[in-house]
Amino acid sequence: MISITQTQPLDVPSAIAQRRSIKTFKTDPITPELLKQLVELTVAAPSSFNMQGWQIIIVQDEAQKAALSAASWNQQQIVQAPVTFVFAADPNAGEQDLTPILERGLETGAWNEKTINYFKTSIPQFQAGLGDKRREYAIKDAMIAATHLVLAAESLGLSTCFMNGWIEDQVKEVIGAGDNPDLAIAVLVPVGYAAEPRLNPGRLPFSSNISVDKIGNPYVG
Repeated sequence: MISITQTQPLDVPSAIAQRRSIKTFKTDPITPELLKQLVELTVAAPSSFNMQGWQIIIVQDEAQKAALSAASWNQQQIVQAPVTFVFAADPNAGEQDLTPILERGLETGAWNEKTINYFKTSIPQFQAGLGDKRREYAIKDAMIAATHLVLAAESLGLSTCFMNGWIEDQVKEVIGAGDNPDLAIAVLVPVGYAAEPRLNPGRLPFSSNISVDKIGNPYVG
């Protein structure tokens, strides 16, 4: 089952062109089958060395939603939408036991023994070289996964909103990570059925912020 209102998924270009940031949602639930499909498409996102260093918390309990809304300056889309995905990022993912990831890559045939041995050395070296940019890189990977979510949701008849405006320490308390100072909150994404449409506000011409080879050499299309 895809959704109540859409039986044919959109292709990727259509989902990209059609997606809008929705601020008001219906309270209609998302079926478990559809939610599972969203999760599968979200975690299909690429990540550095395939470390999958995100923690994705699916907030759907009403009390949890209310607490998350309170941690987000009382923005009501969290309360209205049946589900909000919280994308957290672990800057220390490369220092964890990567055996399950490496073994899975070997099992699928995606990686051979030479690649596995390379990763065993290069991942710790890469992480050490990042220094204080570990948080930035972890958030980057989480945001890539969040982008997969919003496009998958759009293609399946659902709407989303990349949220700004939340207090990181309070969000971490809500999701049970208050004792993890390193964990970063990348973004919150309510998911549900739009209560009202939103128009495309337009984009700047290519020449204003897209360049060829060097900044200042505008791309005109």
